[in-house]
Amino acid sequence: MAKRLVEGIEVETGSGNVFADLGLPDAEKLKIKSGLVIEIARAVRQLGLTQEEAGRRMGIPQPKVSALLRGNFANLSEHKLMDCLNRLGYDIQITVKPTTEPVGRLTLAIA
Repeated sequence: MAKRLVEGIEVETGSGNVFADLGLPDAEKLKIKSGLVIEIARAVRQLGLTQEEAGRRMGIPQPKVSALLRGNFANLSEHKLMDCLNRLGYDIQITVKPTTEPVGRLTLAIA
């Protein structure tokens, strides 16, 4: 991360992944999951669903919907979050391609 001065205050530019910047393990997975959760919250809002209705549609109990919408998604896998989006009317496309780096990376592109 690069540091610079802005109006006399030292500012550090983030990496684009707040979870990595905080030094959390599995930062890439957390970034993917948080992106999926943001889309779930957006879909629930756009569809005008209550938490109970969203839960029935996604196949999870209302308390988990409440936790999810508050940012507590540790107990849900990426696969389950993608399943929730499918059930809310979203298509999900996974693209796998070779990389020039020794280790590949995970990214989430929202259309």
